[in-house]
Amino acid sequence: MDRKIVAIAGVLGAIGIILGAFGAHSLKELLAPEQLAVFETGVRYQMYHALFLLFVGMTPMVSQKAKRLILGLVLSGVLFFSFSIYFLACKSLFSVDVTIIGPVTPIGGLLLIAAWVVLILNIMRRKG
Repeated sequence: MDRKIVAIAGVLGAIGIILGAFGAHSLKELLAPEQLAVFETGVRYQMYHALFLLFVGMTPMVSQKAKRLILGLVLSGVLFFSFSIYFLACKSLFSVDVTIIGPVTPIGGLLLIAAWVVLILNIMRRKG
């Protein structure tokens, strides 16, 4: 499980770097500065949580059960939070209205918060 979490952390990090570079170079000409700032928020949170998963995967302080739960919460949270932000920031580039996905952004945020809470509770309950 630990190798899987670390590998997924690497994938999330690599995708975050790719999207960050894409935003900084390709989208700079296509989006307003406010839209680009929103896009960068999605990248930033994706990178924070890639590093978070890297820690979770490498620490012995968290149970395997909690690691599985954290992985699921982070993956769902990044998908809902960061990827909805990417689409919403770029909505002017799409021919369809993507604002319908707006309500999933705060759900993703709650999932990310829940992952941190699971970590905290698991460490606090740990004996020794």
